[in-house]
Amino acid sequence: MVKLVAVYRKPEDMEAFDRHYFEVHSPLAAKMPGLIKMEVSKVYGSPAGESDLYLLCDMYFETKEALKEALSSPEGRAAGKDLMGFAGKIVSMHFAEVVSQ
Repeated sequence: MVKLVAVYRKPEDMEAFDRHYFEVHSPLAAKMPGLIKMEVSKVYGSPAGESDLYLLCDMYFETKEALKEALSSPEGRAAGKDLMGFAGKIVSMHFAEVVSQ
C-alpha cells in the first residue's frame, strides 16, 4: 500500500482555509479513482511546543500505479488545480510506502 501525503503549513486565514478545504477541496480529492481511504489530521503542536504545520492529509492507494493513475485522472487533475489555487504556497506533497500497520 502507498499513500500521497499533503502537509499544510498554517494558512493566514484558518477559517477561510477550513471552509474551502472541507467544503470544496476534500470532496474533489475524495472522487479520485482507486482511493481506499483519506485521513485528515489537524496539527495541534509538537514535542517542542508550537508547530508551523496546520493540517495533514494521507490518501491511501493499493499500488504506486493506482496512485499515479488517480493523479492523472480528470478527478485528480481537478483536485490538483484546486489545490494550487487555494494552498499552493503552503502545501508540500509526498509519496510514501506503508511498511507497517
